Amino acid sequence: MTKAEIEFNKNEDTMLLKWAEVQHKLDKIFLGGGKDKIAHQHKEGKLTARERINLLVDKGSLFFEIGAFAGYEMYPEHGGCPAGGVVTGLGKVEGRLCMIVANDATVKAGAWFPITGKKNLRAQEIAMENRIPIIYLVDSAGVYLPMQDEIFPDKEHFGRIFRNNAKLSSMGIPQIAAIMGSCVAGGAYLPIMSDEALIVEGTGSIFLAGPYLVKAAIGEDVDQHTLGGATTHCEISGVTDYKMPDDATCLQTIRKLISKMGKSEKAGFDRVVAVAPKLKTEELPGVFPENATKPYNMMDIILRLVDDSDVTLYKEDYGKSMICAYARIEGWAVGIVANQRLVVKNAAGEMQFGGVIYSDSADKAARFIMNCNQKKIPLVFLHDVTGFMVGKRSEHGGIIKDGAKLVNAVANSTVPKFSVIIGNSYGAGNYAMCGKAYDPRLIVGWPTAKIAVMGGTQAAKVLTQIQVSALKKKGEAPDHEKEQKLFEEVKAKYDVQTTPYYAASRLWLDAIIDPRKTREFIALGIEMADHGMIEKFNPGIIQT
Repeated sequence: MTKAEIEFNKNEDTMLLKWAEVQHKLDKIFLGGGKDKIAHQHKEGKLTARERINLLVDKGSLFFEIGAFAGYEMYPEHGGCPAGGVVTGLGKVEGRLCMIVANDATVKAGAWFPITGKKNLRAQEIAMENRIPIIYLVDSAGVYLPMQDEIFPDKEHFGRIFRNNAKLSSMGIPQIAAIMGSCVAGGAYLPIMSDEALIVEGTGSIFLAGPYLVKAAIGEDVDQHTLGGATTHCEISGVTDYKMPDDATCLQTIRKLISKMGKSEKAGFDRVVAVAPKLKTEELPGVFPENATKPYNMMDIILRLVDDSDVTLYKEDYGKSMICAYARIEGWAVGIVANQRLVVKNAAGEMQFGGVIYSDSADKAARFIMNCNQKKIPLVFLHDVTGFMVGKRSEHGGIIKDGAKLVNAVANSTVPKFSVIIGNSYGAGNYAMCGKAYDPRLIVGWPTAKIAVMGGTQAAKVLTQIQVSALKKKGEAPDHEKEQKLFEEVKAKYDVQTTPYYAASRLWLDAIIDPRKTREFIALGIEMADHGMIEKFNPGIIQT
């Protein structure tokens, strides 16, 4: 076996082990509040959130779950909140791509934690940006009262969801809500601000105040179903539109409603018949290095992602620390912007690249992004970046100005942007490569993804140097034991905070994906984005 084959096998083993760890964690998350809570839900005659989604989406079609890791290892003092207590994702219903939001009543009766609100807002944001229908499967006890101050009053809190209900309707984006369990207090507005509302008899209920609060407020005794059950709202109040006998019938009725929707105008992104890559996509785990500091050729990744392993490189011999290329993925035309982590010597014999953005590569990428906007070509960013180049030569050369050009181009880009973090995504490099703050339509990470202002070792060295400098200014001698302790503490903290799980739990990533499914993810994203018209590109104040 050659050295290259040994290296490939080592890389593959490391990546597949990391992916197995992801799946193991997901298996636990998918149980929601646990097997006992699932059994209790079944006893009440209700399906679980994921069972409902399985019945709703077309058989054999992909359901791309968004935010499965939301809330992971958060709120331990409250017993945790698996998947944020709500399942969201993209799925096809009667052949039409929809955003689906399903409360998980096995997790604190579907109550809303802060991350639940953030996840719901993300789902609505995706529906708005791409003009796709949104389906709510409601089964929630409302705001989680012990944390009301972190979910109720602010701009991006609970109330924003109802504001978005109104905005979605005004944009002509269909919203269908099914009341399949409790729907209490402020949460009652969500289904009723949707275009149509279904309610399941015997299990569904909706009211501003439940029986206990009614008794406390006005002294009236009333049971839950008389107060706000299916019969009440379909026959007396007229609040809901369809009375359903059970979950299965309710979900089938939603499918019928979706099937009759008219078609909307597409964005018009170019697509031809897809061709499989000549270099096997299945080899991706073996191509990416198991050690984050090792150099590799990003083209080995790209050629396993694009149709026929064929690319047209833009400014191939200029700004080599950034690859810009036109290609197709599952038939869709794309513009690819990717960091190059090769280590080579320049004319002066100095080592370069290593995932760093230089002035020439920033200028190149900014121009390429503008070209893709002019030609209405979606952009795909592949992150493995440690940041912009620093030092006297770079500063004198105007790295800040050139970096600003790139950040400006990304910020003003109007074509759909999709980010895949395959390795590092540090500092301003994250911004320049369309991190979460720059409105990617979807952003995902491989199991090797790392997001932070800088790496753990680098941060620990910086903070240790600052402490030493402060002591010297006071005339005190550095304490090497304390320095080492500080270094280890900072590094340990950063090592935790740079994992893909930490990022995904806070929705900095929409999902952690299998590298071998990257083509499917990008294709689904562009298909989704093709439902929504795009604005004309305005480059703002980008200087040439």
